[in-house]
Amino acid sequence: MPVSPEPMTSEPRPRALIVMGVSGSGKSTVGEALAQRLGWRYEDADAYHPKANVAKMSAGQPLTDDDRWPWLEAIAAEIDRIIAGGGHIVFGCSALKRAYRDVLVHGRDDIRIVFLDGSRELIGGRMAARKNHFMPAGLLDSQFATLERPGPGERPIIASIDAPVATIVDHVVGQLPPSTND
Repeated sequence: MPVSPEPMTSEPRPRALIVMGVSGSGKSTVGEALAQRLGWRYEDADAYHPKANVAKMSAGQPLTDDDRWPWLEAIAAEIDRIIAGGGHIVFGCSALKRAYRDVLVHGRDDIRIVFLDGSRELIGGRMAARKNHFMPAGLLDSQFATLERPGPGERPIIASIDAPVATIVDHVVGQLPPSTND
């Protein structure tokens, strides 16, 4: 498992985590397990897609940036609402481009990115085994072509998806600053 840098003690503990990666990387599975471990709420960003986006993806058509901006803004608004109310949330969201993550994080240091990193072969195999999901496996290549891996300036927590879910969750939690009764 790739090791993220040790957590900085002066950094605030996040109030929101965005679990990102291409379709099939385990965002929902890891995000739900992470939220349960932290005692936080979990949301799947797919639930925030307008019907037109779901229809487009179901038809095998990749979304454009124009399709994504309102979706990303709705997710960012929900994160802000939850944090403003004193809550915590884990969002599973593809967030493939830096510009998308910038909309979601918008300069806040209490929102962190968790990048689920895996090979095209491993993820393709997972997608081929999935049933009843609107994202067809044929769009995986476009997802990898779009993916901009998070850089150090984004302070990502990087976790290899080659490990069991519990190990991934342990790794992510181990990278978070200690809790301070927030």
